[in-house]
Formats: sequence, C-alpha cells, structure tokens
Amino acid sequence: MPCAALVWKNDTASASSRPRSLPNSRVAARVGISLSHWGAFEAEVADGRLVSARPWRNGGADADMIGALPAFVHSPLRIDRPHVRESFLRRRERAGGEGRGREAMVPVEWDTVLDLCSSELDRVRQMHGPASILGGSYGWSSAGRLHHARSQVRRFLAAAGGYTDQIGNYSWGAAHAILPHVLGNADAVSSTATDWRTIADETDVLVAFGGLNPKNWHVTSGGAGHHHMPRHLEAAAARGVKFVIVSPIDEDTPPGLDAMRIAPRPNTDTALMLALARRAVVDGRADQAFLARYVTGHEAFSAYLAGETDGIDKTFEWAAAIAGIDVADLEALWSLIRRGRVMLTAAWSLQRADHGEQPFWALIALAAMLGQIGLPGGGFCFGYGSMNGVGAPARRGYVPAMEGLTNPAASAIPVACVIDALMKPGEQIDFNGRRITFPDVRLVYWAGGNPFHHAQDLFLLEQAWRRPETIIVHESWWTPTARRADIVLPATTTLERNDIGGSSRDPFVFAMPRLIDPVGGARDDFAIFGELAERLGCGAAFGEGLDEFGWLRRLWAKTERHGAGEGVAVPDFDSFWADGVFAVPEPDLPEVMLDAFRHDPLVNKLATPSGRIELHSTRIEHFGYRDCPPHPAWIAPREWLGDAGEDELHLITNQPRKRLHSQLFQTQPDGAVEPISIHPADAARFGIGEGDLVRVENRRGACQACARLTDGLQQGVVVMATGAWFRPDDEIPGLERNGNPNVVTANRRTSSLGQACAALSTLVRVRPMAALAGDDDSGRR
Repeated sequence: MPCAALVWKNDTASASSRPRSLPNSRVAARVGISLSHWGAFEAEVADGRLVSARPWRNGGADADMIGALPAFVHSPLRIDRPHVRESFLRRRERAGGEGRGREAMVPVEWDTVLDLCSSELDRVRQMHGPASILGGSYGWSSAGRLHHARSQVRRFLAAAGGYTDQIGNYSWGAAHAILPHVLGNADAVSSTATDWRTIADETDVLVAFGGLNPKNWHVTSGGAGHHHMPRHLEAAAARGVKFVIVSPIDEDTPPGLDAMRIAPRPNTDTALMLALARRAVVDGRADQAFLARYVTGHEAFSAYLAGETDGIDKTFEWAAAIAGIDVADLEALWSLIRRGRVMLTAAWSLQRADHGEQPFWALIALAAMLGQIGLPGGGFCFGYGSMNGVGAPARRGYVPAMEGLTNPAASAIPVACVIDALMKPGEQIDFNGRRITFPDVRLVYWAGGNPFHHAQDLFLLEQAWRRPETIIVHESWWTPTARRADIVLPATTTLERNDIGGSSRDPFVFAMPRLIDPVGGARDDFAIFGELAERLGCGAAFGEGLDEFGWLRRLWAKTERHGAGEGVAVPDFDSFWADGVFAVPEPDLPEVMLDAFRHDPLVNKLATPSGRIELHSTRIEHFGYRDCPPHPAWIAPREWLGDAGEDELHLITNQPRKRLHSQLFQTQPDGAVEPISIHPADAARFGIGEGDLVRVENRRGACQACARLTDGLQQGVVVMATGAWFRPDDEIPGLERNGNPNVVTANRRTSSLGQACAALSTLVRVRPMAALAGDDDSGRR
C-alpha cells in the first residue's frame, strides 16, 4: 500500500528530487510520516518545530499518545548540550558518587565531553578490565532499527574492547529462561503466535489468564502501522467464540466483550491451571494419545497433580482456597474447556512474580492435557493481552536490524540483577544451570532507557548507583537517570534523524526521514559512538566506513535479499525512501504455533533433550534448584494475600493507559500524582476517599498516589501504573512524590532458574497522607 512519505506544502518537487533529511530551510511547512512504538503517525512541521501529530490513516494508533509528540519533542526538559557533574568535572573518578542527583550539572562543549568519555573508558578498561564497564540499555528508545540505542551501545562497547552485557528483559525474563527447557526455544514468547484469524475461524473458547487489557494494544516494540487487535477480537466474538477472563481487574476485559470473568488473588493462576489439569486426568479428558506422542514427563507431572509426591491432591477445592474464589467458578470454567477447540493464553505479567516460570509452564501442561497444541485456534499462546501485534498475520524478516559484534569480555548479568551486581562485586549466583560471578563495575554506560523507572526497589538502586566511579548517560530529557549521571550526552529523538522502522508483528516497514533539525546541540547515538570510536582507535570496527545513509542502504539490502528468497518483490532503497512505506504481503497461510511439530514430531522435533514437550525436565532436576522444581508446581509467593497482614494489600503494577513505560511522562502537568485504584470496601477500612492523596508503603519505601475508588477490582488488591518519573522528597526520607510504585517493589528475582523481575509479588499498606503527619512508620515488610 504505497503512500507519500512527505507531502510538501507549496512544493511540487518530484519524489526522486526530494532531499533525504529535510533541512528546515527548505519550506515553511510540511507533513511527514514516521513511526513510534505507539504507532505510525503524520507529523506537521512548521518553522523548524513539530507543531502537530496525528495517527497514520487507518492505522488505529491512540490519538492522545500520538498527539503528545510535539510536547514530547519540544519539552522544556530537553537536554540542550553536554553536561558534566560539577565535582566530577574537577576531580574525575575521585569525586565519588554521593553527589549524583544532588550536584549541579555544568554545560561543556562536545569536544570536551567526548575527550572526557573516551579518557574514562580507556582508563577503566586499562586499570580494571573490560568487564568492569556495564553497558546498559532497555531497547524502547527508538522504533527505528539503525538508531536503536541498545544495538548501538552494544556494538560500540564491543568494538572498543568489551563490556558486561545484560541478559533477558523485564517483559518476559522468566519465560525466556523456562521455555527452552519445555519447548526447545523461547519463540513462543518472543516471536511466534497463532494467528488471530484461526481463532476467529476455529476456536470455541478462549481463556485469557491475566486478561486482554486493550490499553496494552497501543504499543509494539518497533512500532505498528496497523493496530489489529480490536478488529480480530470483534470478528471472533461475532462468530460466537466464548471468552473467559481470569484476572482480579475488570479492566482486563475489553469493553463490550461478553466474557465470563474469574477474579482470583494475584499470583495464584498456577494453582488454577494445575487443578484444571488434574480434573482432565480424573474425568478421563486428558488426551493420552497426544501425551504419548508429543510429550515427555507427563507421568511424573500427573503423579504430582494426584498428590503422590507431596500428599496434596490438586483438586478444585484446593485451588479455589488458594485463589480465593468459589469452586463453582472452576466448575463453570471446566465445563467450557472440557470440549470443543480451546485456546489458552497468558499475559506476560503472570511471569513477573515470585516463581514466575511456573504459570507459563503450567499453561503449556494444561494445553497438553487437552491435546490441541498445534491445531488451528487451539493449544496455547502468550501475550495476546500484552502488546499489539501478537497473533497478527505478518511475514518475518522484512524489518532489518543493525549487526552486532562479539563481546570480547564475554561477561553478562541477568537484566534484573543490576542492583546486586553494583553492590556485590565478586558474589556468585545460580542462573539457568550455571554460576555467574558479578563483575566489579567501575563504569556504567547507559544509552536508551530509564533504570530509575523500570528497576525494582528504587531507593536501593539509588544507593547502588553511587558505587561506580563513572556513569555516562545518553539521554534526550532530564530523566531521573540523567540527573544521576556524571556525564550526560544529549541524544536526538526519532524525529531528528533518518531511520527504518517496523516490527516483525506488523505488515508495514516505514522509512523514517528526519523531520526536524536536532534540538539544541543534540546528536544521535550513532554519531556520538562514531566519534568516541575514532578517539579510541576502533572507528573502523564500529562504523565500517559507513555513514548514516550508508548503513540504511546496507540494512535495506538485507530486506531485499530476504524478499528475493521468499519470492516477494521488495522495492529498491530509493523507491522505498520516496514512497515512505513498504506493505509486506501477508503470509500465504495463517501461522499456527507448533503445527509442524504436531504434523510430524520426528522430522520436526523440538530442541529439548527429548525432542518433545517436556512436562518434567531432567535437565532442571539436575540443577537442583529448590525454588524451581522439575515440573510445573504451585509454590506460594513470598508476598501475597495468602500470607498478608490485616492491613496489607496486594499491589499490581501495570502499564500506563496513555504512555509507554515512563515515556510521555514529561508531557504531563507538573505536580500531577499517579492514581492508585482501590476497592471501595478497602478504602472505607482505611479512611480513604475518592481523590485523596495517599501514601503507598512497605519497608522498602513509600510513594504518593491519588486514590481512585472502583468496585471493578478484587477486594484486597490495589493497582498502580509504572509510568511516573522517580522523584524523592527533599525533606521526607524514603518518600517518592510522583507516584512511582517501583520504590516498593522488591529487589528479588523469580527463581534461581530465571533470575527475572518479580515485581508483581508485592504487599503494601495504603493510608491517607492527611492522617500521617509526624508518622514515620513505613510498614512491616
């Protein structure tokens, strides 16, 4: 579906004569198409500024999020030039880290800051080795693939001699660890999903553990030209697919969807899945032919379900007591899924909890008992309720990525272990069958992402952040991370550079021409790293002699080759750049996860030790982890309502409705405090009224929030989005003012296997701020 990437007002130049990077002096006003993680958009530029943005035609992006882009790009919080912390400028590494976030940041010239950065990198590498440099990023800074900060920082630090990398992610780190042991790889969470068209055509019942919250469909890593979920959901409902939403939050049910809802205690989904699997065996519904041919370890798993190993029969009564629901709810659910074509899905959020590996493994086990894995519209899938694009009909391989380089240091830590790595150099931890030793981190180089948003126990992170000798940050705005750096290099935004963007889950690839000149003195990450690489003698290794457009042409050539291999006509680069978007043809057949394996499990065996789905893993058994048994199991969380104090509530932290993580927070009114949803009965218990300013607290810290009363929430549960920038109170220690709930989530991982984020196992107390004058009590946990 070709379209003009740029529509110039008062300019009739042909596409072939149009400039690639649109200098502001060319015309007074113009409209360009580009891409963000929350969708494709049309941007109007006048007098060198982005003046408006609206969703791309028929794309379905959220108009409010897209419309916030001008305030986002031209925020008064933009960093206009390089800055260095005052004492670090005078004393370098001898300044220590206590002044980070407190001292003034001094503006300096680019040559000065680049000399300082290269000198520090060289000093630390020479004195302490490459593993003492931690390369930090979190990948969401750009929908463009060339100017993808995580790719850039990794490539640069590898070219410069090596660094300590980060393994996994906060989105589905536990799943990334467990799924290769069960299915042979992690594709079921990272890339593969049964096409929604087969659900609309074939499914009788779809059960969504964790729900299908439509706010999550606004975003896709890499951006989206088409937001497909509402249309597919409508088609499935129109054909008569029955939906079951298993979540304590009623907003996890899309508006207008006639769905059965079960509202368990948070973190108890595994118990429900195990009880359903047990009933399948007891009722004779378990597909023994499927289990015999495609599964290994089901006998040992069934023995656990029957209580032969722990003395507990996993009955509906057992699970209902754990989850705090009626047995009748499970009976009703079983009556729906015991016959017909059933799709089971789980949101990514379920595995961001204590023992987060277990719900994903248990979901696969339940699907195996039903015997429909690999059938159209049946089996299991992850993430339908977590991000736009999951289950979209899209061909893979047409969105190119910048090549990486081998890391000479061969050092890496799990992404959720940053605090421990900074505070406990030399300590060893178990991780997925091996031992990892934390390096002695002396320099942190962070480009893309805001760890003072997405990490847990942020007050503890602030302590850990003081320990390295040097912290260098690329950033566009004065985020909490930038304010706590020694050296800040102002980075461009997506609209200030040329790129190619898209997602493997979307049918479009976009040209992303520069729409405005860099704001202030900002430079793109690629240019910054290129200059540093030249100073460090690794310029050729990093850039390979290519400028920005040289790399874009090289990346697009990969897309052209991929298309040639599949018989898909891909335009040459100049045509693509002039048209602005390439519509990738839909695949010939809808994707069905594991269909080839089901067709012939010998020819298409899985990459597990047995070649089959593993419900009992001998490999995990050999690891000997007490917190991760060799089969799906119920293990009580460390913090949950089953062991809560009388005044404690379970805090669920989810994604903001109108932001991506903490992005777009800088467009919010100054002084706004994040809301916390609470059931009216709980609010009455603690003397909280609608709109009250409250303190959300436990022993790790406290944050402010604004109470929002709703009866669409399970009693005993409160919900906060993780979208506020971290702002500690200047006068009250341990209190965060903006409403960032990650000050109370624990610096604790899922298990020794995954070492992933466990933020959703958190108990808090919520009390009115007005009633707390002079009260320093910060909770018992």
